[in-house]
Amino acid sequence: RKPGNQTFRIRKKTGNQTFRIRKKQKHYKKFQEEQEKVKVEESMIEGRNAVLEAFRAGRPMDKLYILDGCRDGPIQSIAREARKQSTLIQYVPRERLDQLSPSGKHQGVIAYAAAYAYAEVEDMLHAAEEKNEPPFLILLDGIEDPHNLGAIIRTANLAGAHGVIIPKRRAVGLTAVVAKVSAGALNYTPVAKVTNLSATMEELKKQGLWFVCADMGGESMYKLNLRGPIGLVIGNEGEGVGSRVKETCDMVASIPMKGQIDSLNASVAAGVLAYEIVRQRLLPS
Repeated sequence: RKPGNQTFRIRKKTGNQTFRIRKKQKHYKKFQEEQEKVKVEESMIEGRNAVLEAFRAGRPMDKLYILDGCRDGPIQSIAREARKQSTLIQYVPRERLDQLSPSGKHQGVIAYAAAYAYAEVEDMLHAAEEKNEPPFLILLDGIEDPHNLGAIIRTANLAGAHGVIIPKRRAVGLTAVVAKVSAGALNYTPVAKVTNLSATMEELKKQGLWFVCADMGGESMYKLNLRGPIGLVIGNEGEGVGSRVKETCDMVASIPMKGQIDSLNASVAAGVLAYEIVRQRLLPS
């Protein structure tokens, strides 16, 4: 009976410890969710005066939501300031604003501030020139998951890329979540936001860059020459690289895969291809 009792007591104690650990994990998860919510609310600015002053102070903005049909003086002033910054403006119904607003006092306007200021594409080329390196840029065609964007920025920094370029529409901006996931890389790796990705690529081609995009139907990345000035294009998590952007690319690279599933996460694919570029750059010329 004695060994049996000891076993019972040990099991009971272990069970209590497991319960306490699970309880702590549950509380920690709830805490994390609350912290993420706070970060989202910190990046959101609502109310006419607050939004207008934020624009006038030069604070970088990702998006501006305006009540559809509202065209009075203050709203027109806000829209004018937004256009000066080339901020994306969306006119939405009141229900959408009510859904976004944590206070319900949006006054027909909500703006989302970027966690970091955006750079210019020219800054990236200048950084490469200062380092006496051929430009290496990463272009993202419609990445919508902030965790993917943050992870790609982190990879870009470690792989020695001179910058990341994202489109203004249908893509996540530099939110607080992106900044956190980048693990500090946003302090060192510039991110530019452009209106038209394919047009930007055409301009960069005039400055000597070649472009390679990731696609399952492409040629193996190990067979491609990825040296020299290059832009790596990574597509949307679900749809991949858009047809127009893909047509602008000079090469289409595939990553050899041996498993049963047919695709990699966007940030993982970016990492694999970025380090193939790094590997080729390290080879003797």
